[in-house]
Amino acid sequence: MAAARRLLGLALVFSVCLTPGLSVDRSNFKTCEQSSFCRRQRKLEPGSSQYRALLGSAKLTADKLEIQLINDKTQVSLLLEVFGLHGNMTRIKINELKPLKPRYEVPDVLVETPTPENLQVTGQDDNTLELFLGSHEHKLLVTGSPFRLDILAGRDLVLSVNSRGLLYFEQFRERKDTLSAKVSSAVGNMWHKVKTLFSSDSEKTDESTGSDDENQGEEEVAEEKETKKEEEDEPGMWDETFKTHTDSKPNGPSSVGLDFSLPGFEHVYGIPEHADNLRLRTTENTDPYRLYNLDVFQYELYNTMALYGSVPLLLAHNVQRTLGIFWFNAAETWVDISSNTAGKTLLGKMLQYMQGGDETPQTDVRWMSESGLIDVFILLGPSPGDVFKQYASLTGTQSLPPYFSLGYHQCRWNYNDEEDVRNVDAGFDEHNIPYDVIWLDIEHADGKRYFTWDPHKFPTPKNMLTGLKEKRRKMVAIVDPHIKIDSAYRIHSEIRSHNFYVKTKDGSDYEGWCWPGSAAYPDFTNPDMRAWWSSMFSYDQYEGSMDNLFVWNDMNEPSVFNGPEVTMHKDAVHWGGWEHREVHNLYGLYVHRATAEGLIHRSGGKERPFVLTRAFFAGSQRYGAVWTGDNAAEWEHLKISLPMCLSLALVGISFCGADVGGFFKNPETELLLRWYQAGAYQPFFRAHAHLDTPRREPWLHGEANTDLIREALQQRYALLPYWYTLFYNAHRDAEPVMRPLWVEFPSDVSSFATDDQYLLGSALLVHPVTESNARGVQIYFPGTGEVWYDVHTHQKYESPQRFYQPVTMSSIPVFQRGGSIIPRKDRPRRNSDCMQDDPFTLYVALNLQGEAQGELYLDDGHSFSYQQNEFLYRKFSYSHGKLTSSSLDLNGKFETPNWLERVVIIGATRPNSITLHQPGGSEVQLEFEYDAQTSVITVRKPGVNIASDFTMFVR
Repeated sequence: MAAARRLLGLALVFSVCLTPGLSVDRSNFKTCEQSSFCRRQRKLEPGSSQYRALLGSAKLTADKLEIQLINDKTQVSLLLEVFGLHGNMTRIKINELKPLKPRYEVPDVLVETPTPENLQVTGQDDNTLELFLGSHEHKLLVTGSPFRLDILAGRDLVLSVNSRGLLYFEQFRERKDTLSAKVSSAVGNMWHKVKTLFSSDSEKTDESTGSDDENQGEEEVAEEKETKKEEEDEPGMWDETFKTHTDSKPNGPSSVGLDFSLPGFEHVYGIPEHADNLRLRTTENTDPYRLYNLDVFQYELYNTMALYGSVPLLLAHNVQRTLGIFWFNAAETWVDISSNTAGKTLLGKMLQYMQGGDETPQTDVRWMSESGLIDVFILLGPSPGDVFKQYASLTGTQSLPPYFSLGYHQCRWNYNDEEDVRNVDAGFDEHNIPYDVIWLDIEHADGKRYFTWDPHKFPTPKNMLTGLKEKRRKMVAIVDPHIKIDSAYRIHSEIRSHNFYVKTKDGSDYEGWCWPGSAAYPDFTNPDMRAWWSSMFSYDQYEGSMDNLFVWNDMNEPSVFNGPEVTMHKDAVHWGGWEHREVHNLYGLYVHRATAEGLIHRSGGKERPFVLTRAFFAGSQRYGAVWTGDNAAEWEHLKISLPMCLSLALVGISFCGADVGGFFKNPETELLLRWYQAGAYQPFFRAHAHLDTPRREPWLHGEANTDLIREALQQRYALLPYWYTLFYNAHRDAEPVMRPLWVEFPSDVSSFATDDQYLLGSALLVHPVTESNARGVQIYFPGTGEVWYDVHTHQKYESPQRFYQPVTMSSIPVFQRGGSIIPRKDRPRRNSDCMQDDPFTLYVALNLQGEAQGELYLDDGHSFSYQQNEFLYRKFSYSHGKLTSSSLDLNGKFETPNWLERVVIIGATRPNSITLHQPGGSEVQLEFEYDAQTSVITVRKPGVNIASDFTMFVR
C-alpha cells in the first residue's frame, strides 16, 4: 500500500507538471508570513536602533576598521568590519563576536579577494568616527549611538546603513529546553547544599566540594539569566512546518537583516529573478521580493514571488550617480523596498542640513536572510559603467560564448527520435531558414538516465551528430542533476560509491521525486564531486557524444517534486556539514560550473563550452547562458521577457533569452510571429515548446508567415558580427549586451522606468511589438541632440521625442543611433558557420556633427586561442568625410579572408567622389550610389581586407 501511495503521489505531481492549462499553485510556495524568519524580522519596526557601536573598541589596521556592536536589549556583541576596496567599493561585514560555531560564508563566487585600500581616520568625537574610504573621494561616518553608517561623496550623502534601526542578527544559541535542564540540575545541587547546612555533621559533604558545586550552579544560573535577555522563542525558530514538511532547524534561529537608505534615489533595479517590471516596486503593502531558487510551474507575472535564479544585487540610479548593493548571502533572502521622503526622517534632516534641501525623495531597502552572516559590498559608481565594472571585479564577466550559440536554436520537448531530428533539420534547408542548433529534452535519454541515449529512439547518436556536423550544425542535449536511483545505472552507482550524494539530516542519501521517479542529488558543493561530474563529459565517458554536442542544465534549483516548495529540504546536509539552507541558491551555479568545466576538459582545455542553465546565482555569467524558464504562450509573457532579461543584464548575466512562442499553451500565429521578431533581438534566441503542444517549426504556419519568420531570422544572422562584438565587450569590460535606455543616457529621466524598448550595445534601439492586433507602437528616442535612423527605411528622427510608429506584421521597429558604425554580414546562409568567410558591410550612421564610430571583434569563434592574442579588434571612425579603420588592440593578430563588401553611409550629403587609400598604396576610385530621398551613400566593393588599415575619403 505504501508503494502504491508513493506511485499515486508521483502521478499527481506529474499530472500537475504536464498539464499546460494550469497556472501556478501559490499554496506550494511560502509567503513572508509563512517564512518564520521573514515574519520575525518584519515585526521589527523602523525606529531607534537596538545596537550601539562601541567606538572605544575601534581598531584600524592596514586594510580594515573593526568595531564592536552591542545589542542594548540582549547584550549580545557583534563585530563590525569595514573595508575600503580598490575601485570605489566598500565592504561591510557583521558577525557574532564569539559565535558558538562558524557561520557560513559564501565560497567560489568571488573571482579573487578584493584589493583593500587604506582607511584613514579624519576626525572623532564622543559619538562619531570619521574616515576616508581609501581615496579621498568618499567619506564614512560611524555613529555610535544609535549605530549608523553614512557614506558621503564630498558633501553629498550617498547611502546610509541602519538609519532605520533594522539591523537584525539572531545569534547561535542552545535551545532553551536544553538550558532549562542544565539550570534545573544546578538549582537541585544548590538546594541540596542548603539542606546539608542544617543537617548533622555526619551528613555534611566536604566544604571544598560544596563550594565548587555552588560556583557551578551560580555560573549556570547566570548563563540562564543571560539567555533570558535573548528574545523569547517563537514558533518556527527551532522547527517549522510548511504543508506536510517539517524543517528541523538543528542550529535554531540564525537570520540576519540590515537596512539601507538611499536619499535622492527613486529608481531601483536588479535582484532577479522575478517576472516583473524593470523598475522595482515598493513592497510596503505586499510581500517583499524573494530570492530563493524555485521550480515555479507556469509562473505568474507582475509579482514578487521567487523564480528559478537569484542574484542579490540591487542598483539605484538618479541623474547624479548610480550605485549598487551586493548582498553576499546564498540563503533564502527577502528584500523589502519602500519609498520615503528624506526630509521627514532623521537621515533626511542631516541631508537637509548638509545640502540645504528638503523633501528629498528616498528609497529604503531592507535585506533579510535566513542564515549566514551580513556581508555586503557597496558599489559606489558613480556611473552605470563604473558599477558594472565594480561588480564584475567581484564576480567576473560574461563568458565569451562560441559564435554558433548566438544563432537560432530549435527545441521542443521532445524531438521523438533520430528520424525526427533529420526531418526537422532538413525542413530548415528545404524552406531556406537559417538555424544553428537542434535540442533534445529529457525523452532522448534511456529512462531519464542522463549521459545515456534511448536505445530504440536514438540508437546511433554519433551518426545523428555526424549528419549535423556535415552541415556545420550543433546539438544540445539535456543533462539534469537529479540521478535515477537504479543499481544498474553506472552514473548512480559511481556517485553512490564515492559517497557524493547530498545527505539527509540523519546521514543517509537524500532522495526525492523528479522526472526519473525516485532520484538522488549529487552534492555539487563538493569540489571532488564537481571534478567527477566534469569527467563524465569526456568522449570516452559520455558514450555517443561528439564535439558538436553541447549541454543544457535544467531542474537545478534543485527541483524536487515531493519536497517543500518543490525543492530540497533545508535540513539536508552538504559537504563540510553545511545545511542546505546555507547553500540553496548556490546549487544551480555549481551544476552549471561543473558542466561547463566538463565541456572544456573534454577538449583538453581548447574549446569554449556552451551550457544553458535555469537556476543561477551571482557569478553564473562566467559559465554560459540563462533563460527565463517555463513561460506561457501569452502576450503578457512576451512582454515580460524584456524587463526580465534587462534585469539579468544589469547584474552581469547578458546571455539571456525567453522561450520563443512560450513553453506552455499554443500561441496564435500572430503571437508566434511577434515572438520570433522579438527573439531575434534578444541575446539568447531559442524556440521551445511543451510536450503537449502541437508542432511549431517555422514553416508550419502558412507560406506568408514562414516568409516573415525567415526575414526575422535573417535579420538576426546579418547582425551576428555586431552581437559577437557586444559579447566581447561584455566579456572584457562588463558592458551589458542588452541594456536599459538609462544606462546609455543616465541623465534622461524619461527613460528611467522604460522597459518596453531597450538598447543593444550603444547603437541599436529596439522596440518589439508585444501587443495583439497592434497598428503602431509609441517609441521614445532618448538623449538630447541625438539622431536615430530606422534600420529598414533610414528615416531620420531627432531626440528627445516620442513618436508613434505605424507597424504591419512585417515590422520590427529597430533604430540605429547616429554616430555609430555597425558591421554586418548581409549574405543569407543556412547557419553561422557557413557565414565564416563571408564579406562585411559597414553601416555608418552619422550624428548631427557628421561623425560616427564603431568596433568589430573577430576570432575563430570557438576556441580559447583569443587568450593567446589570436583575434582582431578593429575601430572604425568617420569624421569630416573620412572613414578610417585601425586596430584597437595591437596585440591581436588574426588572419582572415573576410573583406569589405559595402559601406552604407546614412544621413550623408551627396559626394563628388569616394577614394580608398591603404598605407603603402595609391588611392583607388570607388563606385557609389546616392539616394537623395533617404540621404544614403552606398559604396560598393571597396575590396579591402577587414583586418587591414585603410582610409576612405568621401569628398
